[in-house]
Amino acid sequence: MVTHACRRQIVRWIWRWSVCPMDASRGHMSFCSTRQEHHQSSHTRQVPQRPGAQLNVRSLLEMGFSETQADEMHEGALKSRGKHIPSILTVLLVLGLNPASILKIMQKCPEMYSLKGAEIQQRIDNLRKLGLVEGSLQRVISHYPKVMVLPIKRVNMVSRLLKEKCHFTVQQVTDILRDSPEVLEEDLARLEYKFQYAYFRMGVRQAEMVKAKMFRLTLSELRCRHCFLERRGLYQTPDKKGQTLILIPLLKDFLCVSEETYLTQVAMATAEEFHVFCKLIEREQEEEFSNEEQELGDDDDDDDDDYDEKHWKTGYKRDKK
Repeated sequence: MVTHACRRQIVRWIWRWSVCPMDASRGHMSFCSTRQEHHQSSHTRQVPQRPGAQLNVRSLLEMGFSETQADEMHEGALKSRGKHIPSILTVLLVLGLNPASILKIMQKCPEMYSLKGAEIQQRIDNLRKLGLVEGSLQRVISHYPKVMVLPIKRVNMVSRLLKEKCHFTVQQVTDILRDSPEVLEEDLARLEYKFQYAYFRMGVRQAEMVKAKMFRLTLSELRCRHCFLERRGLYQTPDKKGQTLILIPLLKDFLCVSEETYLTQVAMATAEEFHVFCKLIEREQEEEFSNEEQELGDDDDDDDDDYDEKHWKTGYKRDKK
């Protein structure tokens, strides 16, 4: 979190930007450092400025960026032709991110240069509404900055699917978004299919899925690890009472581990055997999913206007093994 001194510095930067009058010809606020600089440049107002000219290295140094960081940030601003970069940096600094983290975020997701500070703030506020608190919020944005360019409607749609279709609690949805933010980009039909595969086919309940960080894996990875154990006689779907005839590993013990650990300590197999098996499983999965999507398309011909519901159907068949 930013210190009291850093917050005072941020206030000074905001004041400096606010005292600079609007550039009517360009439609954005110049990134001036003093009133004197503004008066000196008032006679050259008609001269076209380069994109990103409102953000200079000196201003970045005042924010706390090192010389190298300031040069890299300024170069990125020029390439992006962004018009609202000062407001974006303000939002990220007030959030408590340090200059090094901000630079990495912008390098990972240069699409952020094209946004406005207000748009970034709206997305941050929405993530807070979904339960991401201070600390978790900063880690999610640093690890997965693309969450800042995803439409709010998309983020809320994934959250709604997890709660209403997959029956996760509000806290469990928050944990999923914190630990597996990539889930926000996943196809909704495949996302629900993955949940139903784990729930019906593997006999796993929601709490265990969250604990094992299951949504970090793709459907192919999940299915490969599960089926490989099953066909080697090391996994069995629990009955309605949660009982099995053999002792099976916990979900976290074969999902939250490296492939090497999985093969040597759980599956007791070679990498070659596992990779050949995975290729066969992936081929089966694509054929199955393609056929089911085609069936859904035929069923939804009369419901094309209901976009959300159409994309939430998966057609998962519980009796498929």
